[in-house]
Amino acid sequence: MTALRVSTEKAELDLPLIHRFLSERSTWAKGVSVPVVTKAIENSLCFGGFLGPSQVAFARVISDYATFANLVDVFVLPEHRGKGYSKTIMAAVVAHPELQGLRRFTLATADAHGLYSQFGFTALNKPQTFMERYFPNVYATEPQQAVPADGPRAARASRR
Repeated sequence: MTALRVSTEKAELDLPLIHRFLSERSTWAKGVSVPVVTKAIENSLCFGGFLGPSQVAFARVISDYATFANLVDVFVLPEHRGKGYSKTIMAAVVAHPELQGLRRFTLATADAHGLYSQFGFTALNKPQTFMERYFPNVYATEPQQAVPADGPRAARASRR
């Protein structure tokens, strides 16, 4: 197995590859535009995973670098999965000097709980204390309203 090189140098990131994955293959950012991805990268601590000159993995952290961080947009290209690259990029994320001593480091995942638990992530300690404004179709072409926590049915009822 070829070792994955992880870099936080934004100049090395393959923006077209990141955009293509997020907008076409991810379950969380379908349809996201290039300007949105560009702005997100500019305002985040990003981790690119490389095999030689080719990027095959990505992770992005949003943080104030003092108290809080949120891990988002983590992926390994499908053809490179099963080789430990997600563990390599996660090890780089949790070891990064700017992300030490934070009170809270969050993420959301549909199916990678096993990976993240290896790096100390757990279910929310007090989920009842968390709230969100959720716009699941924000990248759609028509304006969207937030979906209430109790689902789309409540959203329809609240518009009556």
